Amino acid sequence: MKAALWYGNKDVRVMDVPEPPAPCKGEVKIKVEWCGICGSDLHEYIAGPIFIPTTTPHPLTGKIAPLILGHEFSGTIVEVGSEVKGYKVGDRVAPDACQVCHECNPCKIGKTNVCEKLAFTGLMADGAFAEYVNVPDYTLYKIPDNMSFEEAALIEPLAVAVHAVRQGPLVEGDSVVIFGAGTIGLCTLLAVRAAGAGKIYVIELAKARKELAKKLGAHEVLDPSEIDINTKIRELTNGIGPDVVFECIGNDKVTPTAIEVARSGGKVILMGVYEKETSLQMNSVVFTDKIIIGSLAYAGDFKTAIDLVSDGRIDVSPLITGKIHINDIIEKGFEELINRKNENVKIIVKPV
Repeated sequence: MKAALWYGNKDVRVMDVPEPPAPCKGEVKIKVEWCGICGSDLHEYIAGPIFIPTTTPHPLTGKIAPLILGHEFSGTIVEVGSEVKGYKVGDRVAPDACQVCHECNPCKIGKTNVCEKLAFTGLMADGAFAEYVNVPDYTLYKIPDNMSFEEAALIEPLAVAVHAVRQGPLVEGDSVVIFGAGTIGLCTLLAVRAAGAGKIYVIELAKARKELAKKLGAHEVLDPSEIDINTKIRELTNGIGPDVVFECIGNDKVTPTAIEVARSGGKVILMGVYEKETSLQMNSVVFTDKIIIGSLAYAGDFKTAIDLVSDGRIDVSPLITGKIHINDIIEKGFEELINRKNENVKIIVKPV
């Protein structure tokens, strides 16, 4: 089967590899329908390794580079391992990406997203930029018949946003600023709207993403190359600042601004993956009683994300700006997203 393997920085290769073996106990084999290119995939392509193990096999999966990328996916179960309950061949699914130990303290208290041996499918285990992938049954979520496989491939980033909104938690009527209108930022926009946010302001440079943020319900979309963001946000919030700020980029220069614009006593939720360390003036947090919250992935948020799309409260389809074949994943996928950000949000990949 064709698959996209990460070998190193700027070294992702589409090549023929053996189909995964029959699933082990507690696993299923999935025929992949669509898999989205995630910001994490781009981080690994541009600046990796970040998550991918390159010198020591991962403690949970035993995997080491090269490995198959891809974790935002949908598909159909084609084979079921022993002791799998509740799933059968033919089920349509959108699996989450968190493979966990179920034994450490974070797992025991329900914070599986920060498991001490956490392995993301497609980063520390072979992923879904391939025709088939094997995953643990506890990562599976069935999708309803009224949901397309294309929409289902966006459940993973939407679940990231749902988790971040719950981390706040966002209170109905809260004013919100979202830094970044990539897939995660736009999913966060959709999630805060569904949660009943008041005024929503989005900060973004790229033209297509600014237009889409406005279309999806942002009250104002601000370009930091044109205005001073802190001054404008203060103006829009009557000199107070927003109740909740979401940093969806993972940018070392943006984060201090995200913290600065929040109101006194406000919350700043950090969702991005950072390639560089950021310097923060912590007195600006201490002296204003602000709350900084980290938010990684999801922990039980997939079902909510599926329900929000299935019942029509959220429409993720406008986020899909490109559909490509796996043979074109480098030129029309990774490079397209890097070099033509003004025209793209989410590109999804068909493995066959």
